[in-house]
Amino acid sequence: MKNTAGKGRGLVHLRKNSVYVLLLLPAIAYVLLFSYVPMAGVSMAFKNYNYSKGLFESPWVGLKNFRFLVVSNKLWPLTRNTLLYNLAFIVVGMVMEVGFAIIINEMKCRWFKKTFQSFIFLPYFISWVVASAVIQTMLDFDNGLISRVVKGLGGTMTNVYTNTAPWPFLLVFFRMWKGVGYGSIIYLSAIAGIDTEMYEAAEIDGANSWQKVFRITIPNLVPTMVIMFLLACGQIFRGDFGMFYQLIGNNGVLLPVGDILDLYIYRAMAGTANLGYGAAAGFYQSLLCFVTIILANFIVKKIQPDYTLF
Repeated sequence: MKNTAGKGRGLVHLRKNSVYVLLLLPAIAYVLLFSYVPMAGVSMAFKNYNYSKGLFESPWVGLKNFRFLVVSNKLWPLTRNTLLYNLAFIVVGMVMEVGFAIIINEMKCRWFKKTFQSFIFLPYFISWVVASAVIQTMLDFDNGLISRVVKGLGGTMTNVYTNTAPWPFLLVFFRMWKGVGYGSIIYLSAIAGIDTEMYEAAEIDGANSWQKVFRITIPNLVPTMVIMFLLACGQIFRGDFGMFYQLIGNNGVLLPVGDILDLYIYRAMAGTANLGYGAAAGFYQSLLCFVTIILANFIVKKIQPDYTLF
């Protein structure tokens, strides 16, 4: 009887909200088509893929494709580079996004506030193809803008494209330059949702701007920061392929500090006849992301259950 009653209530609820269900159908179809249907391709990681036989008739090879990753001694360097870069992007990015959001919120001059916000948001719309062309023009050893300025001042310029030392810092800098403006909008929206009465009460109590930022704004941004961190953890083993491919590409000198899982998967898929190697690396990457988001969510749930994703 309980089952029948539950189903009846469910049908009534579904009929009552039929308009919302219809609005949701395109999103459901999109997720099914582009997220679940392609999961059949995971089997390629365990097969010796043959074009003539197709995905389902290609012979199974077990973990042979994964053994290739281990034997080639690329697994650890690729995983380390991807993880460390993404950790730097997450931590530095969050600090700068929150900082810029607070700075923009505290600005009193309306036109300057809008101009500054547009200025830091603009790089987000520039593709890495265009950005890399500009960056290469500036960093070029012979005729680059920076090289000419340094040489004009009597200094010596090193060729950054044959020197690995500055690239970890350059990659983090370029990523922040392009993405901080977009990320700050999320925190600006969160700041706009903070009850203004809290600021008014603090002002009556004699709090200055710094005290209001550290005692009201930042504590109220913590839930948003935790959620953004958890969402980023789900992609922590997926690098920004566009950035790394355009800035590092196939430069053998820079690959030790700039090679990531995504670049390796691209090279494996484009340069070898066995697509199983790239599929194995992609499956390994997805598995690490899944474990990381589950672990991060579990830790947050133990500390503060209200901030978890699920």
